[in-house]
Amino acid sequence: MRIPGRSRTGTEPVTARSALGLRLLLSVLYTPVFLAATVFFAVWASRAEPDEAPGPDSLRTVAWICAALAVLGLIDLVVVLLRRRGERARRREGPSGREDDEGWRGP
Repeated sequence: MRIPGRSRTGTEPVTARSALGLRLLLSVLYTPVFLAATVFFAVWASRAEPDEAPGPDSLRTVAWICAALAVLGLIDLVVVLLRRRGERARRREGPSGREDDEGWRGP
C-alpha cells in the first residue's frame, strides 16, 4: 500500500508481512494467561488490607495492566485471523480475480 507523499526509505521488500503464525501462537497462548492474571490480581486486591505489602492500589494497577495486555492480545488475535482469511481468499482467486474452478464449492 503506497501512502501519497511518502517514499520508501528502508530496504524491506514491498510485500513484507509479519509472521502471522507466530503472532497467532503468541496471542492464543498469552491472552488467557493475562486474563487469568487479571482475575488473580483483582481478587487479591479486593482482599488486601491497606497496610499490607503489596497494597491494594498497586495490585489494582497490576490487574489493570494485565487487563490491557489481554485486550491487546485479543485485538491482535482478531487482526491475525482476519489477515489469514484474506490471504486464503486471495490464494483461491485466480489471475482473473475470480475463484478457480478447484476452489469453487457451488450450491
